[in-house]
Amino acid sequence: MTVPSSADPLRVHQFLPALSPRDAIGAHTLAMQRVLEDAGLGGGIFAAEIHRDLRRHARSYHDYRPRAGDVLLYHAAIGCALGDWMAGRSEPLVLDYHNITPPEYFEVWAPETGLLLAQGRAQLTRLAPRATLGLADSSFNAAELDRLGCPRTAVVPVFIDPTTWGALDTAARDELLATKRGTDWLFVGRVAANKAHHDLVRAFAVHRRTWDPHARLFLVGGVTSEYQYALDRLVTRLGLDGAVIFTGSVTPGVLGAHYAAADVFVCLSDHEGFCVPVIEAMWWGLPVVAFASTAVTETVGDAAVLLEHKEPALVAAAVDRVARDAALRDALVAAGRLRVDHFSPARTAATLLGALKTLLVAA
Repeated sequence: MTVPSSADPLRVHQFLPALSPRDAIGAHTLAMQRVLEDAGLGGGIFAAEIHRDLRRHARSYHDYRPRAGDVLLYHAAIGCALGDWMAGRSEPLVLDYHNITPPEYFEVWAPETGLLLAQGRAQLTRLAPRATLGLADSSFNAAELDRLGCPRTAVVPVFIDPTTWGALDTAARDELLATKRGTDWLFVGRVAANKAHHDLVRAFAVHRRTWDPHARLFLVGGVTSEYQYALDRLVTRLGLDGAVIFTGSVTPGVLGAHYAAADVFVCLSDHEGFCVPVIEAMWWGLPVVAFASTAVTETVGDAAVLLEHKEPALVAAAVDRVARDAALRDALVAAGRLRVDHFSPARTAATLLGALKTLLVAA
């Protein structure tokens, strides 16, 4: 796709609350920038907060200076002053909606975060009707934009680049394998209530009692709220100390070690706008068992064992079946590799440019 000849060529400037390393939205923004530049549409990246390691890629949104032909693309994921600033702009707006977690998941454990999420949802209500185009990571997200009155929506998945997932700390992997005595469960995601770690712990307890007394559950991800303390108490009450391991945030190499050493990836999250870790797991050849909620069903397609409810005995039995049934496991791994291909960067780039074509027609 090429930009039509014009005295004021179209430029798409990206805006986001924070540009951070090892962050799905930050990586998506940088990948989108490369696609826009290759198509002759590249503007700048502007953010409210910029990590020091990425300052060469972006500027403060206060530095933005409008020119004819500008289109502003806003990555909506949480509330911040930038959202209000965007609502007051007159330039054409493209809204890239990465989902805003309902604030009730944080009201008890992290009320400050809950307030930011409520602010983000209020800003989304103002931005969606005035957007020229709404992009969404999933049909689940697009449906929310439609309900809020966005005049046109298109599903453009998160940019996923598997070439960045190959880091492997072999010493960490070898240690995990050397200490393995049973089935190793894995889940990757920040420790937050919408991720439903409590349901994972309860299902894992049943699995240990019923199927595999030597199983381990590794929960990889940073802590964002006091929800962690409740989980620690639950683990102790269920007699799982030492069997449930919260790793905190880890390096890419250690993350790769966990994917390489685990037996099954289990996701019981209640609310996801996409869920990149299930695709990471598939890339590493790890079978996935997941609760069929929100966007998870759409993301995994036919490449996972999907559960209609999270009754602990059902989850435990499903994990045991995947661990013991070699034919099922092989089928899930093969389907997972095909699912990863579905989200290839080239395919996502073509989808993005196809969606943006409507802006060029109007230009």
